[in-house]
Amino acid sequence: MSHAPQTVAQSRELLAVDDIEVIYDGAILAVAGVSLRVEQGGIVALLGANGAGKSTTLKAISGLVQADRARISRGHIRFQGQDTAGVAANQLARQGIVHVLEGRHVFSHLTIEENLRTGGFLRRPSRKALEDDLERIYAWFPRLKTKRKTQAGLTSGGEQQMLAIGRALMTKPSLVLLDEPSMGLAPIIVEEIFEIVAQLNKQEGTSFLVAEQNINVALRHASYAYIMENGQVVGEGVAEQLAARDDIQHFYLGGSAVK
Repeated sequence: MSHAPQTVAQSRELLAVDDIEVIYDGAILAVAGVSLRVEQGGIVALLGANGAGKSTTLKAISGLVQADRARISRGHIRFQGQDTAGVAANQLARQGIVHVLEGRHVFSHLTIEENLRTGGFLRRPSRKALEDDLERIYAWFPRLKTKRKTQAGLTSGGEQQMLAIGRALMTKPSLVLLDEPSMGLAPIIVEEIFEIVAQLNKQEGTSFLVAEQNINVALRHASYAYIMENGQVVGEGVAEQLAARDDIQHFYLGGSAVK
């Protein structure tokens, strides 16, 4: 089955998740038998209702699942061909996986620019490189440049989401894991954020795995999608084809997938 890479030239497999199982507190099965792929240069959507296992899957990939007293009890995750078992989250970030957590985690008492600089420190760039990276982020997110001296906690939800993504991009990642980027935001802001994601993907080749309940906006921008329910992948396919299926639209828009 084709996983619809963004371009023919960029069909190399970046991330492979094979049959993983995640257990919390040694007993609670959160994710069972999940497999998925992200091609180099792709945007892949991970769809499902609240509690379907999307966030746990992303944390398993980024290594953050250990912070939640959980472990991967079965299966394998390979990033750029290398097994990530036992690799710490900070090391995975250095290797190119960056995770933008659900809930817009920013340092509220730091300014926008100070927040962005914290993202750059992972690579220990020169002062010139750090300044260049800042300007690159400001070019993608003009709202952040306007408010660069404002405390992050005083900005809007949309601006904080842009900041969280911008700070992640300061690490120069190969793969960005985005967890519920649309949550709590006005539709016009959601569109703006997804348009920026699409342009980053197209112009810089950054790959994205986006966990999202907003099926319409996710499928409009993704190339491929997986559907999760009760900790398992229950469907997958080319995003455009999934968007046209009435049964998926009915299931997720009929009320069962809304928080």
